[in-house]
Amino acid sequence: MKNPFTPSFGSEPLVLAGRRDIIEGMRRGYENGTGDPRLNSIVVGARGTGKTALLNIIPGIAQERGWACVSVTALSGMLEDIYQRAVAQASDILNDGKGARLTGLTIGSAVGATWELPDEPEGNWRTRMYRVLDTLESQGTGLLITVDEVTSDLDEMIQFAAVYQHFVREGRSVALLMAGLPNNVSSLLSNKSASFLRRAKQYRLGRISDADMAFAIRKTVEGGGRSIEREALDLAVKASSGFPYMMQLVGFHTWESSEDGGAIDADAVARGIEVAGYDMRDGVYRSTLRDLSAKDIDFLQAMLEDEGGSRMADVARRMGVSSSYASQYRLRLIDQGVIGERGRGRVWFDIPGFDSYLREEL
Repeated sequence: MKNPFTPSFGSEPLVLAGRRDIIEGMRRGYENGTGDPRLNSIVVGARGTGKTALLNIIPGIAQERGWACVSVTALSGMLEDIYQRAVAQASDILNDGKGARLTGLTIGSAVGATWELPDEPEGNWRTRMYRVLDTLESQGTGLLITVDEVTSDLDEMIQFAAVYQHFVREGRSVALLMAGLPNNVSSLLSNKSASFLRRAKQYRLGRISDADMAFAIRKTVEGGGRSIEREALDLAVKASSGFPYMMQLVGFHTWESSEDGGAIDADAVARGIEVAGYDMRDGVYRSTLRDLSAKDIDFLQAMLEDEGGSRMADVARRMGVSSSYASQYRLRLIDQGVIGERGRGRVWFDIPGFDSYLREEL
């Protein structure tokens, strides 16, 4: 039987755990159209929280409601990539059935399409995009642009943000969905040229409830044609600790280590958890540690003396700093999705197993 779990970064899961409210909110936004605040959104979260999975799902929802969609990653050449993909979308809509490719757009008393071999496009990026938007709008279609792995280090990202605000101010039928790590998003929003994006709706992806985790695991297993025992399901949920990528890893390796056809038992889950830990080390732990500042690490080291939760007063005392100083790093680490609140004045690791990894590495 084919393994139904998909732990590869960016893969669309069979069942997306715990993001129903976000998806339904965006669905309503695309139904309402221009003016709905959800049409300009930013998904923020640590590695493995499902940002890219959402970006893979949402365009399909928008397309069902009449939107054309363009998806890119924030890399050099992204502006031209957006333009070319938008032209291709317009081509699909206006295609005369002869396999022609839309390479130019003309605006006059009516909107027309020029079908010819590619030439060097005229005008700057903003001007060229206006032509595409005019063509799409003439057919009653808006354009959704999704941008993954946003960063302020890329000049084109800043240029895009600066131009996109003009599209919105002029009432064009456009929508934007971006995703990125918390520190990268914060850096982008602090750039004056991208200040418009501060008004975008932010969805912060955190831990998922045990109930949603259990539902997603069970439904994914059943989607693969098998069942899972209650004890095994409880063990998988506990190991996943509300972290979507860990859930996919545990599920994938559990499926691989169990016998085909039968119900998945706790022994298979235990084996899956062990292998999943190695993948978390390679896929999440090392890169997360690399992104932390020295003071961030000092804060986490102070937490390692505890199990399951640390009092902020104890963390500050171990760091040798005031509570207000330690709180700055508490907020930074919460914003980055590394730790989370566990009741009044207490915090703990949100990335499952990261505390054990730090004890080995530091």
